[in-house]
Amino acid sequence: MKMTQPTCFNGLLAVLLILTSSSATADWNQYRGPSFDGHSSEVINLSKIQGKSLWKVPTTNGFSSFAASGGLVATLVSRQDEDGLQRETCLVLDANSGKQRWAVHLDRADYKHGGGNAGAKGNNGGDGPRTTPTINGDRVYVYDADMNLYCLDAKTGVTIWKKRISKDFAGREIKWKNAVSPIIDKGLVIIPGGGAGQSFLAFHKGTGDLAWKSGDDTMTHATPTIGVIHGIRQAVFFMKSGLVGVAVKDGKILWKQSFRFAVSTAASPIIAGNMVYCSAGYGVGGGLYRISRAGDGFSSKKVWFRKEVVNHWSTPVLNKGHLYGMFSFKKYGNGPVKCIELATGEEKWSAPGFGPGNVSLTGNGRLLALTDNGQIVVIDATSSGYKELAKVKSITGKCWSTPILSGGRIFARSTKEGVCIDVSGG
Repeated sequence: MKMTQPTCFNGLLAVLLILTSSSATADWNQYRGPSFDGHSSEVINLSKIQGKSLWKVPTTNGFSSFAASGGLVATLVSRQDEDGLQRETCLVLDANSGKQRWAVHLDRADYKHGGGNAGAKGNNGGDGPRTTPTINGDRVYVYDADMNLYCLDAKTGVTIWKKRISKDFAGREIKWKNAVSPIIDKGLVIIPGGGAGQSFLAFHKGTGDLAWKSGDDTMTHATPTIGVIHGIRQAVFFMKSGLVGVAVKDGKILWKQSFRFAVSTAASPIIAGNMVYCSAGYGVGGGLYRISRAGDGFSSKKVWFRKEVVNHWSTPVLNKGHLYGMFSFKKYGNGPVKCIELATGEEKWSAPGFGPGNVSLTGNGRLLALTDNGQIVVIDATSSGYKELAKVKSITGKCWSTPILSGGRIFARSTKEGVCIDVSGG
C-alpha cells in the first residue's frame, strides 16, 4: 500500500526547508553577531580555507572588527583628512570585491594615552578605533572613541542623526576612551556612557529620539550583551561597579552584581540561562553569578570566582556548557586558547600560541580563532581536548579583533589589512 504524507506535514516540511536554507547564510551585522553571543549559524568548508583570499584591503590602525550585512562590510580605521589630521573613519566595503563604497571621517583620533605604534615586540596597541560599527537595514551605527553616536546612511555614509553623549548626556570619559560598540535590539540603539541618571541610554534607531535613560554608573570598555533572564529581556552592562541588568523595554534597573574594577574591563559578559559570566584582567579574574527572581524582584549570587580565569579583552563563546576563548593577560604571541567548564570554572584543556586574539563559534560547533599574529585557526569546540582542524596565515599586523563568518566567508582584520576568505559549501 502506497503511503502519502498529510498535507499539513508537507507544509511543515516546506517551512522547515525554507528556514534551514535561509539560516545557512546569515548576516553578522554587529559586534559578537546577531544573537549577541559570538555564534554564527553558518559552517566552514575546511577544504577551501587554505585557498587564495577573495580580497585584501588596507585597514589602518585600531582593533575594530568587521560587521557584515546586505552585501556590505564595515569597520573603523584611522585616516588623515584633507587638513592632514588623523581621524577615526568609518569604512564601508563591497563584500564581494573589497572595493570601498564610502569612507566617512568622524572625530579627531586623539586618544591622549600614549599608546604609540606597535613596538619591536609588537606588544603595544597603538592609537586607533576599538569599537565596531553595526549595520542595521539601510543604516550604519557607530559609537566613536569620543562618545559620539552616529546613524549613517548605508549607501552613502551621509549622517542621518548624531548624539553627543559627552556633551548632551554628561558623558564620563574613561582612560583610553570609548571601546564600546553600539548594539541594536527591539528597534533601540543601546549604549552606556552618560552621567548621573543617564548612564544607560537607548535611542530609537530610526529617529535618534531618546527612548529611555537610567542609572548612575561609569562605563568600561566592555560592550553590553542582550538576553532573556527569567522571562525579561535584558541588556547586561559590565560597568566599573560590576554587572547591571537593565530591562530593554524601559531601562529599569533589575539587578546589580558587584565586581572588582582595575585599570580596564573590556570583555563582554556572557548570559547562560539564569547565569552570567564575566572576567577582567589586571589581576582581577573571572566569575559566574546566578540571577534569581522572586515576583518582580531580582537578585544575584556568586556561583564561583577564580583569579586565574582571565579574559583581558577577548570575550569567549559558550558551547554545550563550556567556555572557549583566549584566557590570559598580556601573554602576547603565546597566550593560550582554553576550554573552561562554565559550571565550575575548571580548566579542561589549554593550547598555547594564540595571544590576546579573539574567537567566534560556527553553526556546527567549531571555534573560529584569530591569533594576534594573523593566523586563522579552526578548532573543534569540544571539552575532550584541543583538536585543531585547520590553520592558515591570513594577514600581517596586530590582530586583536574578532574574526566573523557571514555569507560563506570569513572576514578578519589587523592594524594593517583586512581579508575575506571564501569558505562556502561546508
